[in-house]
Amino acid sequence: MLVGSGVALLVFILYLMTLAPTVLYYDRPEMFDSAMLQAETAVLGIGHPTGYPTYMMLTHLFTYLPVGDVAYRTNLASAVYGALAVVVVYLIGLRLSGRVVAAAVGALAFGVSGTFWSQAVIAEVYTLDALFVSLTVFVLLVWRTRREDRYLLLSVFLTGLSLTHHLTCGLLIPAGLAFVYLLNKRRLPEVRLLLKGVGLFLVGLTPYLYLPLRAVMDAPLNESDPSSLERFLLLITGASYLPVLFDSDIQHLVSSLEFEDFFSRAQLYGGYLFGQFPLVLVLVGALGILHMLFTDRATAVLFGTLFLGTLLFVLAYLKFGVEDFYVFFIPAHLIFSLWIAVGLGFLLGWAEDLRVEPPMLKRASLLALSVLALAVALVSVQETYRAQDRSQDYKGRQIVEAVAQKTKLNATVLHHRSPLWYMVLVERRRSDLRLIDPFYTSWVRYNDIVWPAPLRLKDSAARYETDDLTGVGAERKAARARAVYLLDQEFDQKKADHFQEAGFDVVQIEEGLLYELVPLQRQ
Repeated sequence: MLVGSGVALLVFILYLMTLAPTVLYYDRPEMFDSAMLQAETAVLGIGHPTGYPTYMMLTHLFTYLPVGDVAYRTNLASAVYGALAVVVVYLIGLRLSGRVVAAAVGALAFGVSGTFWSQAVIAEVYTLDALFVSLTVFVLLVWRTRREDRYLLLSVFLTGLSLTHHLTCGLLIPAGLAFVYLLNKRRLPEVRLLLKGVGLFLVGLTPYLYLPLRAVMDAPLNESDPSSLERFLLLITGASYLPVLFDSDIQHLVSSLEFEDFFSRAQLYGGYLFGQFPLVLVLVGALGILHMLFTDRATAVLFGTLFLGTLLFVLAYLKFGVEDFYVFFIPAHLIFSLWIAVGLGFLLGWAEDLRVEPPMLKRASLLALSVLALAVALVSVQETYRAQDRSQDYKGRQIVEAVAQKTKLNATVLHHRSPLWYMVLVERRRSDLRLIDPFYTSWVRYNDIVWPAPLRLKDSAARYETDDLTGVGAERKAARARAVYLLDQEFDQKKADHFQEAGFDVVQIEEGLLYELVPLQRQ
């Protein structure tokens, strides 16, 4: 455990050194949700589908830490979840390989992989997802060794709890059932154990109650409004994405994204899947798969279900042209890192069994192989560090200060999933502003989040024309009474041209960020 703690400490230090220092912003495809999550966890809001109630409540606890600003603390939560996941990956690798070095290499390979590292330095849900998956797998493996019902029941509870965090954790259900069946199929039909398992699974689902309760309490940020049973079910199942994805206009939008054809994207698929690890470790992982297939069928089925299920999930996202599909590979990366540990453990055992004289030469060879494996796991750390370093990323703070200091009193700001919610709700600045987000979202909205108060979709459309996804309708309504600004976190000249064609002069206030929209007839 000492070595595992050392590995986790190393990756945690790397995460801290590259951690985003403050409030974040909307950025495609790296940060669709980070700015919203920072505000929502601080005020206990309701997030985009699937709501993420467990993440909201756990990460809210970090907002009380006496370090940095509230936004930094939510970023820090991701780093903590990530480091804890690395510890658990080490423990699983140790249990499967029986070798400290193999477990350490597998855990390091996962902890410093580019995609996972990228999620450990911003406010996002994926490091907690990895923690839940690894914990559940670890408990199942402990049950296999000890055959005590309490571990099996704990795995059932963790499966239910993890499902309240992310839908991909639903793969733990078939994977766990298959694992138990292959090891002791007589246990599954036992009525008493089955009733206990169902009960604990339901207990694990109780964080879902957070969503309707916070909706009734008028949560300050409510992106999905689960105020009825139908909306609650649409939220937690992610079904509220489907009508938007299948809408013909949105399909046209999706197809216009800068993606190549499906087969070209499939090549990207392989690159994101295996490009996280050095080639040598990919080969070692492949050896680990073969070794597990021949020696440990139950665990091979457990891992294979999680791995292949994740790939199918990502394929579904690719079909709809979703830009941040690569983050959903993280559970597959986790499983592959465990195959790396198994494969390296096999190689070390094989080397140890070789008849080499004198014995000192054998020990030296094993030491050299161990050092080489550790070095390979860390060979890309410097490059990944540079690629994932957000320690100087103050763009979110720049946005907040620009709007706070350079907009007129009682102005309206058109924006999209920006740090302005954090500004007014968490920092309690510029409460005189009216904040409107009329732009496209990838799920069905039943209400619009506007400042100072959320409105039903119909009321919001009537008051601000938020049903006009170009923003022009909202601008025309707001411009009748007050100054109007456009916050464009990814400046697009086409958007500026769009407003100009609609009869507005686009006046730059903060280069690449903030623009005043002035009706031409006023000039």
